[in-house]
Amino acid sequence: MKTESIVVGGGCFWCTEALYEKVPGILTVESGYANGKIENPTYEQVCSGSSGHAEVIKITFDPAKTSLSRVLELFWQAHDPTTLNRQGADVGSQYRSIIAYSDEAQKKIAEESKLKAASLFKTPIVTEITALTKFYPAEMYHQDYYRLNPNQPYCQMVIKPKLDKFKP
Repeated sequence: MKTESIVVGGGCFWCTEALYEKVPGILTVESGYANGKIENPTYEQVCSGSSGHAEVIKITFDPAKTSLSRVLELFWQAHDPTTLNRQGADVGSQYRSIIAYSDEAQKKIAEESKLKAASLFKTPIVTEITALTKFYPAEMYHQDYYRLNPNQPYCQMVIKPKLDKFKP
């Protein structure tokens, strides 16, 4: 089976991971860090804001079942791409809105998707569209966080309401 992957960040990776795990055609969603200046960063280094990394998810999907355009259409629904370095109470460059593409074809689709999504928002989209320099998987305790910890207060107060509104 042919697969494709894209790396996106829309704030806390626990939230975006939980949303994409519900989408038909998505094979895996892996929380991680991307496009910073430290090799093999830790969560603490990323949270400090000094690593340059964004909290992201690597989405691997079956292009026979869903398209990159659809994956990115959901990205705009999954977070607020008009807030610079912030999603809700999460503040810092590590929470920036980002699409990290792997090739020119992905870049073109990402830019077209951003233009199409612009009409959905009252203020300009600030999402960074940039080449993926390096993706580092997050620590194991971050993977499948919502699925494994649904009763944790953050999951109940922040992630669950997003899941309830999300329409894959």
